[in-house]
Amino acid sequence: MSPTIRRAVIPAAGLGSRLLPLTKATPKEMLPVGDKPVIEHTVRELVDSGITDITIVVSGGKGLIQDHFRPNPALAAQLRADGKTTYADAVEEVAELAHQGHITYLDQHGPYGNGTPVLNAARSFGDEPVLVLWPDDVFVAEVPRAQQLIRAYEQTGCPVLALMPVDPSDSQRYGVPIVKEDLDEGLLRITGLVEKPKPEDAPSSYAAIGGYVVTPGIIDELREQTRRWYEAEKKGRPVGEVYLTDAINAYASTRAVYGQVIQGRWYDTGNPADYLVAQMAFALAHPEYGPVLRGLVDELGGHRPDSGTDTTATP
Repeated sequence: MSPTIRRAVIPAAGLGSRLLPLTKATPKEMLPVGDKPVIEHTVRELVDSGITDITIVVSGGKGLIQDHFRPNPALAAQLRADGKTTYADAVEEVAELAHQGHITYLDQHGPYGNGTPVLNAARSFGDEPVLVLWPDDVFVAEVPRAQQLIRAYEQTGCPVLALMPVDPSDSQRYGVPIVKEDLDEGLLRITGLVEKPKPEDAPSSYAAIGGYVVTPGIIDELREQTRRWYEAEKKGRPVGEVYLTDAINAYASTRAVYGQVIQGRWYDTGNPADYLVAQMAFALAHPEYGPVLRGLVDELGGHRPDSGTDTTATP
Protein backbone atom coordinates (compact mmCIF):
# COMPACT_ATOMS: atom_id res chain seq x y z
CA MET A 1 0.00 0.00 0.00
CA SER A 2 1.29 3.46 -0.88
CA PRO A 3 2.08 5.68 2.10
CA THR A 4 -0.32 8.48 2.94
CA ILE A 5 2.65 10.87 2.89
CA ARG A 6 4.78 11.18 -0.22
CA ARG A 7 6.60 14.49 0.32
CA ALA A 8 9.44 15.42 2.66
CA VAL A 9 11.54 18.47 3.47
CA ILE A 10 15.15 18.39 4.67
CA PRO A 11 16.23 21.82 5.99
CA ALA A 12 19.95 22.03 5.14
CA ALA A 13 20.68 25.76 5.29
CA GLY A 14 22.27 25.89 8.74
CA LEU A 15 25.84 27.08 9.34
CA GLY A 16 26.97 24.13 11.44
CA SER A 17 28.52 26.61 13.88
CA ARG A 18 28.82 24.06 16.69
CA LEU A 19 31.20 22.04 14.52
CA LEU A 20 33.49 24.88 13.39
CA PRO A 21 36.14 24.94 12.04
CA LEU A 22 35.29 21.51 10.61
CA THR A 23 32.29 23.02 8.81
CA LYS A 24 34.02 26.17 7.58
CA ALA A 25 34.39 24.75 4.05
CA THR A 26 32.47 21.47 4.29
CA PRO A 27 28.69 21.55 4.90
CA LYS A 28 27.82 19.76 8.13
CA GLU A 29 25.36 17.65 6.13
CA MET A 30 28.30 16.21 4.15
CA LEU A 31 30.35 15.06 7.13
CA PRO A 32 30.71 11.28 7.05
CA VAL A 33 28.95 8.93 9.42
CA GLY A 34 30.21 5.48 8.61
CA ASP A 35 30.79 5.30 4.86
CA LYS A 36 28.09 7.84 3.92
CA PRO A 37 27.60 11.58 4.46
CA VAL A 38 25.05 12.23 7.16
CA ILE A 39 22.43 13.66 4.77
CA GLU A 40 22.53 10.48 2.71
CA HIS A 41 21.38 8.52 5.76
CA THR A 42 18.34 10.83 5.93
CA VAL A 43 17.58 10.51 2.21
CA ARG A 44 17.85 6.72 2.38
CA GLU A 45 15.48 6.62 5.33
CA LEU A 46 12.90 8.65 3.39
CA VAL A 47 13.19 6.60 0.19
CA ASP A 48 12.98 3.36 2.19
CA SER A 49 9.77 4.74 3.73
CA GLY A 50 8.09 5.32 0.37
CA ILE A 51 8.75 9.07 0.03
CA THR A 52 8.91 10.05 -3.64
CA ASP A 53 9.35 13.84 -3.48
CA ILE A 54 12.18 15.27 -1.35
CA THR A 55 12.95 18.99 -1.14
CA ILE A 56 16.33 19.93 0.32
CA VAL A 57 16.36 23.58 1.38
CA VAL A 58 19.88 24.99 1.16
CA SER A 59 21.86 28.20 1.52
CA GLY A 60 25.08 29.44 -0.05
CA GLY A 61 28.07 27.15 0.20
CA LYS A 62 26.04 23.93 0.08
CA GLY A 63 26.91 22.93 -3.49
CA LEU A 64 28.65 19.77 -2.29
CA ILE A 65 25.27 18.32 -1.35
CA GLN A 66 24.04 18.64 -4.92
CA ASP A 67 27.34 17.34 -6.28
CA HIS A 68 27.08 14.25 -4.11
CA PHE A 69 23.66 13.22 -5.40
CA ARG A 70 24.18 14.39 -9.01
CA PRO A 71 24.82 11.64 -11.61
CA ASN A 72 28.43 11.44 -12.81
CA PRO A 73 28.52 9.12 -15.83
CA ALA A 74 32.10 10.09 -16.72
CA LEU A 75 33.39 9.06 -13.28
CA ALA A 76 31.46 5.79 -13.37
CA ALA A 77 32.77 5.01 -16.88
CA GLN A 78 36.36 5.73 -15.83
CA LEU A 79 36.03 3.50 -12.79
CA ARG A 80 34.67 0.65 -14.92
CA ALA A 81 37.46 1.11 -17.44
CA ASP A 82 39.94 0.79 -14.56
CA GLY A 83 38.24 -2.41 -13.38
CA LYS A 84 36.84 -0.74 -10.25
CA THR A 85 33.33 -2.05 -10.74
CA THR A 86 32.34 -1.93 -7.09
CA TYR A 87 33.17 1.77 -6.86
CA ALA A 88 31.34 2.50 -10.11
CA ASP A 89 28.25 0.71 -8.81
CA ALA A 90 28.38 2.77 -5.60
CA VAL A 91 28.57 6.06 -7.52
CA GLU A 92 25.63 5.09 -9.72
CA GLU A 93 23.60 3.82 -6.77
CA VAL A 94 23.73 7.20 -5.02
CA ALA A 95 22.48 8.92 -8.18
CA GLU A 96 19.68 6.36 -8.45
CA LEU A 97 18.76 7.06 -4.83
CA ALA A 98 18.35 10.74 -5.70
CA HIS A 99 16.21 9.77 -8.69
CA GLN A 100 13.97 7.54 -6.55
CA GLY A 101 13.50 10.36 -4.05
CA HIS A 102 13.05 12.93 -6.84
CA ILE A 103 15.33 15.34 -4.96
CA THR A 104 14.90 19.02 -5.73
CA TYR A 105 16.76 21.95 -4.17
CA LEU A 106 15.44 25.27 -2.94
CA ASP A 107 17.33 28.30 -1.63
CA GLN A 108 16.23 29.50 1.79
CA HIS A 109 14.75 33.00 1.97
CA GLY A 110 13.23 34.80 4.93
CA PRO A 111 13.77 35.18 8.68
CA TYR A 112 16.33 33.05 10.43
CA GLY A 113 14.96 29.94 12.13
CA ASN A 114 14.11 26.33 11.37
CA GLY A 115 10.52 27.15 10.43
CA THR A 116 11.57 29.23 7.42
CA PRO A 117 12.81 26.36 5.19
CA VAL A 118 9.57 24.47 5.82
CA LEU A 119 7.56 27.51 4.81
CA ASN A 120 9.79 28.06 1.75
CA ALA A 121 9.00 24.55 0.54
CA ALA A 122 5.31 24.70 1.44
CA ARG A 123 4.20 26.33 -1.81
CA SER A 124 4.33 22.92 -3.48
CA PHE A 125 2.51 21.00 -0.72
CA GLY A 126 -1.09 21.93 -1.47
CA ASP A 127 -3.23 20.24 1.18
CA GLU A 128 -0.82 17.33 1.65
CA PRO A 129 0.91 16.43 4.90
CA VAL A 130 4.70 16.41 4.70
CA LEU A 131 7.56 14.88 6.65
CA VAL A 132 10.27 17.18 8.01
CA LEU A 133 13.56 15.54 9.02
CA TRP A 134 16.75 17.32 10.08
CA PRO A 135 19.89 16.31 8.16
CA ASP A 136 22.12 15.97 11.24
CA ASP A 137 20.09 13.17 12.87
CA VAL A 138 20.70 9.51 12.12
CA PHE A 139 18.35 6.77 13.31
CA VAL A 140 19.11 3.08 13.37
CA ALA A 141 15.85 1.16 13.65
CA GLU A 142 14.23 -2.03 12.41
CA VAL A 143 11.34 0.13 11.16
CA PRO A 144 12.64 3.50 9.88
CA ARG A 145 11.70 6.51 11.96
CA ALA A 146 9.94 8.03 8.93
CA GLN A 147 7.72 4.94 8.63
CA GLN A 148 6.87 5.12 12.33
CA LEU A 149 5.81 8.75 11.92
CA ILE A 150 3.74 7.93 8.82
CA ARG A 151 1.93 5.17 10.70
CA ALA A 152 1.13 7.55 13.55
CA TYR A 153 -0.30 10.05 11.05
CA GLU A 154 -2.39 7.31 9.43
CA GLN A 155 -3.87 6.54 12.87
CA THR A 156 -4.61 10.14 13.81
CA GLY A 157 -4.77 12.35 10.71
CA CYS A 158 -3.01 15.02 12.82
CA PRO A 159 0.47 16.55 13.14
CA VAL A 160 2.99 14.17 14.73
CA LEU A 161 6.29 14.76 16.52
CA ALA A 162 9.05 12.19 16.94
CA LEU A 163 9.76 11.60 20.64
CA MET A 164 12.40 9.73 22.60
CA PRO A 165 12.59 8.98 26.34
CA VAL A 166 15.20 11.12 28.12
CA ASP A 167 16.73 11.25 31.55
CA PRO A 168 15.15 14.14 33.48
CA SER A 169 18.59 15.67 34.01
CA ASP A 170 18.86 16.18 30.22
CA SER A 171 15.57 18.05 29.85
CA GLN A 172 17.33 21.41 29.45
CA ARG A 173 18.69 20.27 26.08
CA TYR A 174 15.31 19.61 24.43
CA GLY A 175 11.74 20.58 23.86
CA VAL A 176 9.71 18.49 26.31
CA PRO A 177 6.10 17.61 25.41
CA ILE A 178 3.10 18.15 27.65
CA VAL A 179 1.37 14.77 27.50
CA LYS A 180 -2.40 14.72 27.75
CA GLU A 181 -3.10 11.06 26.95
CA ASP A 182 -1.18 7.83 26.39
CA LEU A 183 -2.79 5.81 23.58
CA ASP A 184 -0.41 2.83 23.86
CA GLU A 185 2.32 1.64 21.48
CA GLY A 186 4.19 4.89 22.01
CA LEU A 187 1.46 7.16 20.64
CA LEU A 188 0.80 10.16 22.89
CA ARG A 189 -1.68 13.02 22.63
CA ILE A 190 0.19 16.22 23.48
CA THR A 191 -0.92 19.80 24.09
CA GLY A 192 2.36 21.62 23.54
CA LEU A 193 6.09 21.73 24.17
CA VAL A 194 8.15 23.39 26.89
CA GLU A 195 11.53 24.45 25.50
CA LYS A 196 14.54 23.38 27.56
CA PRO A 197 12.87 23.24 30.98
CA LYS A 198 14.75 22.68 34.20
CA PRO A 199 14.48 19.05 35.34
CA GLU A 200 12.03 19.97 38.11
CA ASP A 201 9.85 21.81 35.59
CA ALA A 202 9.83 19.18 32.83
CA PRO A 203 6.22 18.19 32.05
CA SER A 204 7.15 14.65 30.91
CA SER A 205 10.07 12.27 30.52
CA TYR A 206 10.17 12.59 26.71
CA ALA A 207 11.98 14.89 24.31
CA ALA A 208 11.02 16.05 20.85
CA ILE A 209 13.80 15.06 18.47
CA GLY A 210 14.33 15.43 14.74
CA GLY A 211 11.16 14.37 12.97
CA TYR A 212 7.73 15.83 12.25
CA VAL A 213 4.62 15.27 10.22
CA VAL A 214 3.50 18.77 9.30
CA THR A 215 -0.04 19.49 8.11
CA PRO A 216 -1.51 22.57 6.36
CA GLY A 217 -2.62 24.01 9.72
CA ILE A 218 0.99 24.09 10.91
CA ILE A 219 1.99 25.85 7.68
CA ASP A 220 -0.69 28.47 8.37
CA GLU A 221 0.82 29.07 11.80
CA LEU A 222 4.27 29.48 10.22
CA ARG A 223 2.86 32.04 7.81
CA GLU A 224 1.36 33.96 10.73
CA GLN A 225 4.65 33.87 12.63
CA THR A 226 6.51 35.14 9.56
CA ARG A 227 3.96 37.92 9.01
CA ARG A 228 4.43 39.09 12.59
CA TRP A 229 8.20 38.90 12.21
CA TYR A 230 8.18 41.22 9.18
CA GLU A 231 5.77 43.63 10.85
CA ALA A 232 8.04 43.83 13.90
CA GLU A 233 11.10 44.31 11.71
CA LYS A 234 9.46 47.29 9.96
CA LYS A 235 8.92 48.86 13.37
CA GLY A 236 12.51 48.18 14.38
CA ARG A 237 11.54 45.51 16.89
CA PRO A 238 12.62 42.09 15.50
CA VAL A 239 10.98 39.23 17.37
CA GLY A 240 13.74 36.64 17.07
CA GLU A 241 13.56 33.53 14.90
CA VAL A 242 10.75 31.63 13.23
CA TYR A 243 10.62 28.21 14.87
CA LEU A 244 8.67 25.17 13.77
CA THR A 245 8.05 24.23 17.41
CA ASP A 246 6.43 27.62 18.05
CA ALA A 247 4.02 26.97 15.18
CA ILE A 248 3.25 23.52 16.57
CA ASN A 249 2.64 25.00 20.03
CA ALA A 250 0.24 27.58 18.62
CA TYR A 251 -1.61 24.88 16.68
CA ALA A 252 -1.74 22.52 19.68
CA SER A 253 -3.43 25.14 21.84
CA THR A 254 -6.73 24.50 20.02
CA ARG A 255 -6.24 21.36 17.92
CA ALA A 256 -4.95 17.82 18.28
CA VAL A 257 -1.23 17.08 18.03
CA TYR A 258 0.41 13.71 18.70
CA GLY A 259 3.84 12.44 19.60
CA GLN A 260 5.21 9.07 18.53
CA VAL A 261 7.90 7.52 20.71
CA ILE A 262 10.40 6.23 18.18
CA GLN A 263 11.69 2.69 18.51
CA GLY A 264 15.37 2.68 17.61
CA ARG A 265 18.69 4.34 18.33
CA TRP A 266 19.13 8.06 17.72
CA TYR A 267 22.46 9.66 16.86
CA ASP A 268 22.69 13.46 16.87
CA THR A 269 25.68 14.64 14.81
CA GLY A 270 25.17 18.36 15.39
CA ASN A 271 27.90 18.83 18.01
CA PRO A 272 31.45 17.42 18.31
CA ALA A 273 30.89 14.92 21.13
CA ASP A 274 27.71 13.41 19.67
CA TYR A 275 29.26 13.36 16.20
CA LEU A 276 32.18 11.30 17.51
CA VAL A 277 29.74 8.90 19.21
CA ALA A 278 27.89 8.41 15.91
CA GLN A 279 31.16 7.83 14.07
CA MET A 280 32.28 5.28 16.63
CA ALA A 281 28.94 3.43 16.63
CA PHE A 282 28.78 3.11 12.85
CA ALA A 283 32.42 2.10 12.59
CA LEU A 284 31.98 -0.60 15.22
CA ALA A 285 28.94 -1.97 13.36
CA HIS A 286 30.78 -2.17 10.03
CA PRO A 287 31.70 -5.79 9.15
CA GLU A 288 35.14 -4.83 7.84
CA TYR A 289 36.13 -1.87 10.02
CA GLY A 290 34.49 -2.95 13.27
CA PRO A 291 37.00 -5.66 14.20
CA VAL A 292 39.92 -3.33 13.41
CA LEU A 293 38.49 -0.59 15.60
CA ARG A 294 37.73 -2.98 18.46
CA GLY A 295 41.32 -4.15 18.34
CA LEU A 296 42.53 -0.56 18.55
CA VAL A 297 40.21 0.19 21.49
CA ASP A 298 41.48 -2.91 23.31
CA GLU A 299 45.07 -1.91 22.62
CA LEU A 300 44.66 1.67 23.80
CA GLY A 301 42.55 0.60 26.76
CA GLY A 302 45.16 -1.77 28.04
CA HIS A 303 48.19 0.45 27.62
CA ARG A 304 48.81 4.20 27.58
CA PRO A 305 52.02 4.88 25.67
CA ASP A 306 52.59 8.24 27.40
CA SER A 307 52.58 6.88 30.96
CA GLY A 308 52.83 3.11 30.72
CA THR A 309 49.93 2.71 33.16
CA ASP A 310 46.95 0.48 32.71
CA THR A 311 43.52 2.03 32.21
CA THR A 312 40.02 0.79 31.64
CA ALA A 313 38.65 1.31 28.14
CA THR A 314 35.30 3.05 27.79
CA PRO A 315 32.94 2.14 24.94
